[in-house]
Amino acid sequence: MVSINLSPSKGVRKEPAGSGTLLEETGLEGDAHAGFGHRQVSLLAIESIDKMKDLGLDVGPGDFAENVTTSGVDLVSLPIGTRLRLGEALLEVSQIGKVCHSRCAIFEQAGDCVMPREGIFARVLVGGNVRTGDPVEVLKKEPEHA
Repeated sequence: MVSINLSPSKGVRKEPAGSGTLLEETGLEGDAHAGFGHRQVSLLAIESIDKMKDLGLDVGPGDFAENVTTSGVDLVSLPIGTRLRLGEALLEVSQIGKVCHSRCAIFEQAGDCVMPREGIFARVLVGGNVRTGDPVEVLKKEPEHA
């Protein structure tokens, strides 16, 4: 993981925290977006952030309101249901991308934003501590039983 990011209020960029605790079926402790829905944790790859830098924006981890900034994992290619091991925690991919109902500051500056297309969301199946530098391990999708 490149960065763990949180914010106590919604609608703002998240600040890198260095570490955090993912709470089972809730999300990142202390983050305004934590809750009991299917979008408990948001993830975005540093490679996606770099695309926005290439457009001239001065952006970095947390600027797209993602909780976890990853590196080297093609997040958008992961099917719903894929499990991810982050530090001590186990997550399950629950949504790929999102609909933006309003144009965020990033979109206004660049005319584009990668989070709706390249960000993903996950549920926390098993909570635990996570730290910048922990690996992101992609586990096989659980088979569906007939």
